[in-house]
Amino acid sequence: MPEAPDPERLELENHTTSRKFSPEVRERAVRMVLDHRSEHPSQWAAIVSIAAKIGCTAQTLNEWMKKADVDSGRKPGLTTDMAARMKALERENRELRQANEILRKASAYFAQAELDRRWKP
Repeated sequence: MPEAPDPERLELENHTTSRKFSPEVRERAVRMVLDHRSEHPSQWAAIVSIAAKIGCTAQTLNEWMKKADVDSGRKPGLTTDMAARMKALERENRELRQANEILRKASAYFAQAELDRRWKP
């Protein structure tokens, strides 16, 4: 008689066809590692076991674990939210610098045009 499928595996198998995993799948995988690491000799062994179940590499799941540790405050570092905020601010800063450069050049152009216009008889 065939073995009954694991409901956790079935739920996560649908995501193995794409390269990117949804945030929900990532969170679930991290929770699975945290919940089942006591059943394994090390956290790495738990990661390898869970990664095989969800269809990602152990290295990928290990990276998710590192991010989860930082985001939860268990380890120091830049949280995902802060990294996203910093990236948005850097993009805004870059756009503002470009706008200022355009305005500076336009101002210089119009100032030169005004000087040229004044001196013509």
